[in-house]
Amino acid sequence: MSGLIALDWGTSSLRAIRMDADGTVLETRRQPWGIRQLPDSGFAGALEAVTQGWPALIRIASGMIGSRSGWREVAYLDLPAGGDELAGALDTADGLTIVPGLRNPRGPDVMRGEETQIVGLMALHPTAADATVLLPGTHSKWVSLRQGRVVDFCTLMTGELFALLRQHSILAAGVDAGAVVDDGDAFLDGVRQARDSGAAGVLSRLFATRARMLDGDLQPASIPDYLSGLLIGEEFRSMRADRRMPTDQPLWLIGDAALCARYRLAAAECSIALAPAVDDTAAAGLWWLARAAGLPGATTSHSSAGVSR
Repeated sequence: MSGLIALDWGTSSLRAIRMDADGTVLETRRQPWGIRQLPDSGFAGALEAVTQGWPALIRIASGMIGSRSGWREVAYLDLPAGGDELAGALDTADGLTIVPGLRNPRGPDVMRGEETQIVGLMALHPTAADATVLLPGTHSKWVSLRQGRVVDFCTLMTGELFALLRQHSILAAGVDAGAVVDDGDAFLDGVRQARDSGAAGVLSRLFATRARMLDGDLQPASIPDYLSGLLIGEEFRSMRADRRMPTDQPLWLIGDAALCARYRLAAAECSIALAPAVDDTAAAGLWWLARAAGLPGATTSHSSAGVSR
């Protein structure tokens, strides 16, 4: 039987996608079985359970499943690297093929999972083969693509820093979680504060969050949105100041729709244009890599233009 099972297997969740012979998604299943929250049956049991009742197809996975803490560690590929290099380095054992992550010696910096999303983006949107790609999240990735290959990337811990400040810092002390409101004005205020912080950066503005609350200028319920704006705004300010990633053309945006909407608002305040957000490209990337590697079941493709061959 043609087709394959694609697995997006990260730190906090597992998504299984059954695809037919031309890469069309037939069914998707989700479980909270990331590499840190496995059932008692472990990796193999989680895989068996999430694919129960499906045909015995080739299984290909990307994400933290290939990390040192995953099912088995798969070595990173150094930059520059594109779809061909990734397809040629797929690691197959125990009935599971795993996509390697990428390593940027310049940082050093690493990614696992985002490389597959980027391959999927280029397969679906060939014009993205020469572009800057932004993948916001717990650890935001800024990626530079040239002729379908990743030539540079860097990670900003924006989401994780927000969680730490929100949950464990004096800036949010005394904020009643039940009283927090959506405050778009506070978010944009934070973006502008970061944008206008100059060479000093957002660290020079963080403690002012508490001072403004004590002065009555910032309501406690608005602090989470204000901090979010500060950190996302700093992401754009620092990347523009560094001039490492080209921002003169619209940046491609991959990620959760709600989070991408915040980034779009922040980008506008920083005079940076973003292309329409692409919500999910991991399935297309896994399919493209399986086909490029000649794995059984992946016989045709929606598009292969744009991805380095």
